[in-house]
Amino acid sequence: MITDMTQGNPLKHILLFSVPLLIGNIFQQLYNIADLVIVGRTLGVEPFAAVGAASPLFFLIVFVLVGLTNGFAVITGQRYGAKDFQGVKNSVVVSTILSIFITLIYTVICSVFMHPILHWMNVPDNIYQNAYWYVEIIVLGLLSTTIYNMLASIIRALGDSKTPLYFLIAASIANIILALIFIQIFHWGVPGSAVAVILSQVIAIILCLIFIKYKFPILHLKKSDWRIKFDKDFYDSAYEHLRVGIPMALQFSIIGIGIIIIQSVCNTFGSNVIAAVTAALRIEQIATMPMMSFGVALAAYVAQNFGARKFKRIRLGIIKTSTINIVLSIVMAFIMRFWGTNIISAFIGTATKDIIDIAHQYLLISTIFYFFLGQIFIYRNALQGMGETLFPLLACVAELVVRSFAAVYLAVKFGYIGMFYSGPIAWVSASTILFLGYFGSIKHIVFKVKEKLHT
Repeated sequence: MITDMTQGNPLKHILLFSVPLLIGNIFQQLYNIADLVIVGRTLGVEPFAAVGAASPLFFLIVFVLVGLTNGFAVITGQRYGAKDFQGVKNSVVVSTILSIFITLIYTVICSVFMHPILHWMNVPDNIYQNAYWYVEIIVLGLLSTTIYNMLASIIRALGDSKTPLYFLIAASIANIILALIFIQIFHWGVPGSAVAVILSQVIAIILCLIFIKYKFPILHLKKSDWRIKFDKDFYDSAYEHLRVGIPMALQFSIIGIGIIIIQSVCNTFGSNVIAAVTAALRIEQIATMPMMSFGVALAAYVAQNFGARKFKRIRLGIIKTSTINIVLSIVMAFIMRFWGTNIISAFIGTATKDIIDIAHQYLLISTIFYFFLGQIFIYRNALQGMGETLFPLLACVAELVVRSFAAVYLAVKFGYIGMFYSGPIAWVSASTILFLGYFGSIKHIVFKVKEKLHT
C-alpha cells in the first residue's frame, strides 16, 4: 500500500516502514547465505571458501546496480512527496531506460575483466575455478538483478515496504529450493548456486510486475508514457536521475572495493581464514540488518518530506532513528559476542575448532564499534534522501582509504587479527564525515529554500 510520509507521526511511519524492510533484508541475505550453507554442508570447506572468496566481487558488482537504482528511486520519492504524479511516471520511464542501458554495458565490462580481478584478489588456485564460475554466472544475469532492484526501489519510494517483502520471501524460498536441486540432484556444484540466485530474481521480477498491475495504479504506464522524445526535457530528467544515481553507485562501488581489498588480504591466509571470515561476515550482516533497515526507511521518509519541503519533520525523524540505532547497536553487539559463534558452527558442518576460533576473534573486535556503523546507516541515508551525494561519497572514499591502509599495514604487523581492525577503523572515519556533512547540508538547504521564498 502506498503511504504518504509527509503527514502523521514520523516515528510511526518509519517503524511501520522499517519492520517489513528488516524482514525483507534478512530474506535478501538468504540469497547468499542459503548458497553458503548448502555449499558448506554438502560440498565441504573448499567450495564454501570459493563462494566466500568470490562474494566480495559479487557484492561489488551488484552493489553498483543497487546504488544506481536506489538513487533513481530518490527522484521518484521526491516527486511523489511533491504530489507530482505525472513526474512519478516520467521518473519510472527514465529510470528503466537508463538502468537497462547502463547494465548492458556494465555486464560486458565485468565479464571481460573477471579473470584479472580474481587474480588480483589472490584467490587460491585450489578454489579459483569455482570462484570464477560463481561470479561469472551472476554477471551474465545482471539485467535481472537490475530490473528487480529498480522495481523494488520504486515501490519503496512510494512508501510501500510490505510488497517488496512478499517478493523477497517468495524469491528466497525459490532460491533455496533451486540451489538444493541444482547442487544435490543435478550435481552442478558451486555454479548451480549462482544459477539459483539468478532464477529466483526472475521470479521476483514477475511477482513485482503482477502486483504493480493490480495494486499500484499510479505506476500504470500507457504507450504515450513510453514515447520518448530525446529533447531538452528528457535530457534534463535523465541528468536529474544520474546526478543522484551515479554518485550513489560510486558510493556502493567504493564500499565494495574496500571489501575486495580486505578479501584479497584475507585470501593470503588460506582456506581456513577465508571460511571463518566469510561465515562471521554473513552472521554480522544479519545482526546489523535492524540498523540498516531503519536507515533505508529513513531514506524513503526523508525523500518524501524533502519533496514536500518539510525540514522540521526530516530533523525529527533523524533524531528518533539515530537514537533507536544506538540502542540496537548495543543489543546486537551483546548478542554477537556471546552467541555469534554458535550460529557460525551451523554454517559449516565440517568446520574445525580453528575456523570457529578465528570467526569468534573477528566478532570480539568488530562488535565494539557497532555504534559507529549504526550512525553511518542513519546519516548516509538521510543525506541521500535529500539528494545530497557529496558527503556520502567523501565518507566512502575515506572509508576505502582507511580500510585499505589499515588492512594491509595491520595485517603485515599483526597477521589476520590486525586485518580485523580495518573495518571498525573505517566505520569511525566514515561516521564522523557523515555526521558533520548532515548538519552542514541541512543548514545550507534550509537557508537556500528560505532565500527563494523571500525573493
